[in-house]
Amino acid sequence: MSGINTAALFTLQEQDMEAAALELFHYQYRENDLYRAYTDALRRKPSEVRSLQQIPFLPIQFFKTHTVTCGTFTPELIFESSGTTQTINSRHLVKEASLYERSFLAGFERSYGPVSDFVILGLLPSYLERQHSSLVYMVQDMVKRSGHAASGFYLYEHDKLADRLGELDASGQKTLLIGVTFGLLDFAEHHSLQLKNTIVMETGGMKGRREEWTRQQVHAYLKEKLGCEHIHAEYGMTELLSQAYSHKDGLFTTPPWMKVLVRDENDPFQLSTANASGVINVVDLANVYSCAFIATEDIGRLHEEGSFEVLGRLDNSALRGCSLMVS
Repeated sequence: MSGINTAALFTLQEQDMEAAALELFHYQYRENDLYRAYTDALRRKPSEVRSLQQIPFLPIQFFKTHTVTCGTFTPELIFESSGTTQTINSRHLVKEASLYERSFLAGFERSYGPVSDFVILGLLPSYLERQHSSLVYMVQDMVKRSGHAASGFYLYEHDKLADRLGELDASGQKTLLIGVTFGLLDFAEHHSLQLKNTIVMETGGMKGRREEWTRQQVHAYLKEKLGCEHIHAEYGMTELLSQAYSHKDGLFTTPPWMKVLVRDENDPFQLSTANASGVINVVDLANVYSCAFIATEDIGRLHEEGSFEVLGRLDNSALRGCSLMVS
């Protein structure tokens, strides 16, 4: 990992995660001026940090106001969060595109198997419209890797998408329909299907687009309209290079190089116990050259077996999310 062995990240065993996180913490304390200043402001001495729970988590808002990097480099990718003209967007400078590609590919295939087995259908803006979206970049890359002529983006072509889904599903072809939540709801509102060989995956995104629904309401509606037994979900963000996936019921699991902790809303070092709600902290070891320890603005609940669910947002967090990618 410049010191850190990035090649070994995606074969990391769960029992080795804490040691790798501590190594990366010390590297980022040395190399990331902002993170070092934040850690020092908390009076947290690196020599006293001996467990994952003692590592300081950088508030995610800093990606809006500062350059969050280890050292100085020319980024191969720059990801920006969606927002309105009244908001400041987060910016994530990615030193190596290949690091992001290895992370999302390994994470997806760990949960679902080879991308080449799937037709990938994106209910998202295309790459040409949103070149700075980490989600669109990921799906665009997966479309290419799938190798299927039917793979592609269908945001504005609902009738064509419905026909394509019907044909693919009837043929037994494994298919992934991945989209922002409001896009999937808009599509399902006008098209009823019975999908048996298709994974429908929502990526979040409702604010400012439709009446706010709970995840349970969203999934119940999509299951009814699209004929799916379960609705899958992806948890990722501009400031991360890894994703968590849910196969049903909104329960997310992470790959070994990513971990979620839940903290007390008012105390950044007070971790919540299993099954208690709190603010989500994310460890993403793929964030080698930015910051791997992010305090989000999401409220969640961590379960004893390690899965987690997302319950909402902190009251004063800014309007953000994939729902704003399309204006």
